[in-house]
Amino acid sequence: MKLMSTLLAGALLLLLSLPAQSVAQGLPYTEGSVWSVGFVKTKPGMTNDYYRDLAANWRVMNEAAKKDGLVLSYKILHSPSANAEDWDIMLLIEFKNMAAFDGMAEKMEALGTKLLGSEDQRRGGAIKRAEIRDILGTKLAREINLK
Repeated sequence: MKLMSTLLAGALLLLLSLPAQSVAQGLPYTEGSVWSVGFVKTKPGMTNDYYRDLAANWRVMNEAAKKDGLVLSYKILHSPSANAEDWDIMLLIEFKNMAAFDGMAEKMEALGTKLLGSEDQRRGGAIKRAEIRDILGTKLAREINLK
């Protein structure tokens, strides 16, 4: 019984010392930029129409936001859908960090009004886009740089 207690105490001491060693050594990575990732499913035969819309609106907004220092970069990835519910276009926008999102909605709203017209005009565009694609979801992801 005494041997069992000694072994348990030793195991507990070992487990408690592991996190302290990990913290003392630091994290094995540094935090990088933050990416907004959108997953889009274009409707059959509408992919090129959606790309035209992205060029006329999404790219224009992101170029201006990049020029104003609101975003670092942006990308579009295309992949054939794996099934009927899968995305075929991924929209990525890179931000410096999470703090970049403070006040972002107001800044992008002002930029949108300046570049793409009134709220009613932009709403009309959104309604037309809904006819050619579905937004499956969006995520925020932090880039991790391994040491």
